[in-house]
Amino acid sequence: MIDCAVIGAGQAGLATSYHLSRLGVEHVVLERGRVGETWHVRWDSFHLNTPNWCTQLPGLDLSDLDPDAFAPRAEIVELLAGYASQIDAPVETAQVIGLRVGTDGFELDLADDALAARSVVVATGAFQQPLTFRATADTPRGVTEMHTSAYRNPSDLPDGAVLVVGSGQSGCEIGLELLEAGRGVHLALGRCGWFPRRYRGRELMRWIVDTGAADDHPDVLPTPAARVAGNVVVSGSRGGRDCNALVLERAGAKLYGRFEGFRSRRAVFASDLDASLEFARTWEATLARRCDAWAEDAGIELPPAVPEAARPHRGHDPTELVLGRERVTTVLWAGGFRPAFSWIDLPIFDELGFPRTSRGVSEVPGLGFVGLPWLHARKSPLLLGVGEDAGHVAKAIASHVAGTP
Repeated sequence: MIDCAVIGAGQAGLATSYHLSRLGVEHVVLERGRVGETWHVRWDSFHLNTPNWCTQLPGLDLSDLDPDAFAPRAEIVELLAGYASQIDAPVETAQVIGLRVGTDGFELDLADDALAARSVVVATGAFQQPLTFRATADTPRGVTEMHTSAYRNPSDLPDGAVLVVGSGQSGCEIGLELLEAGRGVHLALGRCGWFPRRYRGRELMRWIVDTGAADDHPDVLPTPAARVAGNVVVSGSRGGRDCNALVLERAGAKLYGRFEGFRSRRAVFASDLDASLEFARTWEATLARRCDAWAEDAGIELPPAVPEAARPHRGHDPTELVLGRERVTTVLWAGGFRPAFSWIDLPIFDELGFPRTSRGVSEVPGLGFVGLPWLHARKSPLLLGVGEDAGHVAKAIASHVAGTP
């Protein structure tokens, strides 16, 4: 029996391995694919939407990288593989298909084997189950549908316009890429916050850290369901740029309210486009006031904010899209992901599918979670904050192991 099994070799699992090694806990890191597997399958032009200085994994040396640059996908993959080698993480290829409490700890069912461990850290993240909108009618015949997790580049899609359902990071970034490739884009909005990539001369993540927003705890959320809301919508592409619904509209996209379904080869939307835009503007204004107050309190003189460019006049909120008339051939689901922990046979999950924990330490002795949204703070799932949560969970695991026979 091994002291600890860490499930997942992304940034969360590797950071946990770093801390466990330094605490003297014998462990193995189980990964079904490659180190950093989820980064391998992002779209081709993907860049981190946080600058390099935010990649604060414990023991990682980033002195050779430009701290203010935004890493492309290939660089992220290479960085994580190098990090695993640098910290000598004991990574083994194995797919975990079941987890339950055993006689002396935990029993893990692997695809072709089994493993017993005194403790377990689940570091698979929350981006496991792609969320698609199962509408009141199926996607019309002849229209291709794809989740953003399967998208790689515009050539993946048939010729024609694209309906993007969801206005978070993936929806807006891919929508902007499609527009720049000459595609028509129709964007169905959800409730997503946005902010300028650079506000009053300072980059967004500098503001997030300096104002203390990165350390906000879940009690700032208006509802528990807000935990699954997307991050602030910006892009790391082309050196970092704005990327939200208004940016897409100025580039030629047509905006709609919340997608409701398909009826007679028409996409139908709620008449709540203005409400979604107002939600995003309010989110932006709230953070801007926080930034302004911080700068004033710190006595820092900064240039004034640049007013938002005038928004084209629509005249009304469109509530339907005739697919054939607009030559729409693809529906791209950009609703994000949800947790998928059905393989864990323990009654420890809330109504949203997240485990009940105290900063990643679950109510089951010896079981921890790392890398989930709002696990402890806003920064918990980010390369900026996952290392701190991993250290906290690793200490709890070390204490548990030391107290078990």
